[in-house]
Amino acid sequence: MKCPQCNNELSEVPLCYGIEAPYYFYTVSEEKRTELIRDFCVIDEQYFFIRGHIEIPIIDSLEKFIWSVWVSLSEENFLKSNELLHVQGRENNQPYFGWLSTELSIYPITTLSLKTMVHTQEVGAVPLIELEQTDHPLAVEKREGITMERVKEIAHLINHSQ
Repeated sequence: MKCPQCNNELSEVPLCYGIEAPYYFYTVSEEKRTELIRDFCVIDEQYFFIRGHIEIPIIDSLEKFIWSVWVSLSEENFLKSNELLHVQGRENNQPYFGWLSTELSIYPITTLSLKTMVHTQEVGAVPLIELEQTDHPLAVEKREGITMERVKEIAHLINHSQ
């Protein structure tokens, strides 16, 4: 398949992109002040982050496009999510409020600090991230879905910005 923007060959079009740590992790000068373990991050023992997925429907497809992102939580909600990590039925708990803490630079407006709700899933699954209903392009795509052409455009933008 060819990239629709630059005609370079794409062996496949990924349906999931993510980043290793929250945006703010990279702004801390001393690594000692951070703790990053899989899907959880703590900075300065006062900023708490959890990783989850924003699932975007692909129009005319059963598949979803996924952004693997980080969300900041209050200390109370962060500790609660950790306590429930291996508890069956945890998906029945109320969602947690958080702030999106991943910069998705393909969007013309920053994605940092968008309001979210973090929905815990069954044991072994990462949380699903719900965005506040705004006119931000990411929120619109989440709400309305994207075409496969948009998925290819995202692949192009990510592959050529690195």
